[in-house]
Amino acid sequence: MEQYVIKGGNPLVGEVEIGGAKNAALAILAAAVMTDDTVLIENVPDVRDTNVMLQAMESIGVRVERIDRHTVKITAKNVNGHVIEDDYIKKIRASYYLIGALLGKYKKAEVSLPGGCNIGSRPIDQHLKGFRALGAKVDIAHGMIIAQADDLKGNHIYLDVVSVGATINVMLASVMAQGVTIIENAAKEPHVVDVANFLNSMGANIKGAGTDVIRVRGVETLHGTEYAIIPDQIEAGTFMFAAAITKGDVTVKNVIPKHLESISAKLLEIGCEIEESDDAVRVVASKPLSHTHVKTLPYPGFPTDMQPQITVALALSNGTSIVTESIFENRFKYVDELTRMGANIKVEGNTAIINGVSKYTGAGITAPDLRAGAALVLAGLSAEGFTTVDDIRYIERGYEDFDIKLKSLGALIEKVDSARDLQKFKLRVG
Repeated sequence: MEQYVIKGGNPLVGEVEIGGAKNAALAILAAAVMTDDTVLIENVPDVRDTNVMLQAMESIGVRVERIDRHTVKITAKNVNGHVIEDDYIKKIRASYYLIGALLGKYKKAEVSLPGGCNIGSRPIDQHLKGFRALGAKVDIAHGMIIAQADDLKGNHIYLDVVSVGATINVMLASVMAQGVTIIENAAKEPHVVDVANFLNSMGANIKGAGTDVIRVRGVETLHGTEYAIIPDQIEAGTFMFAAAITKGDVTVKNVIPKHLESISAKLLEIGCEIEESDDAVRVVASKPLSHTHVKTLPYPGFPTDMQPQITVALALSNGTSIVTESIFENRFKYVDELTRMGANIKVEGNTAIINGVSKYTGAGITAPDLRAGAALVLAGLSAEGFTTVDDIRYIERGYEDFDIKLKSLGALIEKVDSARDLQKFKLRVG
């Protein structure tokens, strides 16, 4: 079983290149099946989730050609089925985008119910409501979502809750529907905009992405395109907080600073210095961190996917901080692991009350999910002594070369899969 072993105490210093956005990539890859022409997609992150998505697409006859590690050519003209029940696909949340894409193009789709991280209930009722409003018949049977329609017709759809997944899925299903679809209370996240831009580059007619009302005018066909995925705001934010947590000086490159404004604002609030340029953000943590309150909200609010990282930083800050999680109800499972490292955090419902401590101490900990796993690695990097992190497969779902990028900033971290390798690392770094 692979794990990370970390010797803490080194401030992270240097520059790190951010990869393509995982959450945009998964929807864009699914959308590529909606044309018979060839689509070239650049800046695809080489992470477990995107590789599983490509594998699932190949299982229905999509031709996937890897040009290089981050560029993929997709041709879907020989799709030979609309049933995706690959064992792997159950493990990723975004498998549901294949329903919207296949339904939109072929008027039928059968996809295994999605999995992903266990961070709380993530119902897909808004997705199904959207498909039904467009005229599809949707059932759940034998662990599969089955959607089919004779015709899809544009409609006015009001989402009961702001949902990135439902916004994107309804967009996918409606781009080739007859007439106009209006999605109200739509999510405004950067990856919603990215998917809309990708579809528009294939000939779709989508207006309003990035606002809470999206208008989709159906077109008959989509054509091939070449497209580069936006940088990953959550990977960028994770390295920004790595600087704060280790008292370092890190420049994250290949980013869109506007997407990071809520993260930069909180880092400034707790005492870090921020320097922005066109496509980079530098975070310097030279002073002791101070406390703050934060509540996760849909974009442009503070991202739920950054909640564990800010909690790890605030648990090392002076004073008492409060973190309120308003998106997922089960997102504080990592707090027990952090407590083992010396954090003083009390969770009540969806709120964590954090009394700052002066340091963490190394311990054997387990990653409960993707973002919390990454945050626990950051805690290990600042801790006294050695930390081992188990279940790193969660982290690899969404971070490419996480340990290698951290090493390039001066972290003492190694991926090991035996007690012998663990011992060797400890002897080498002392």
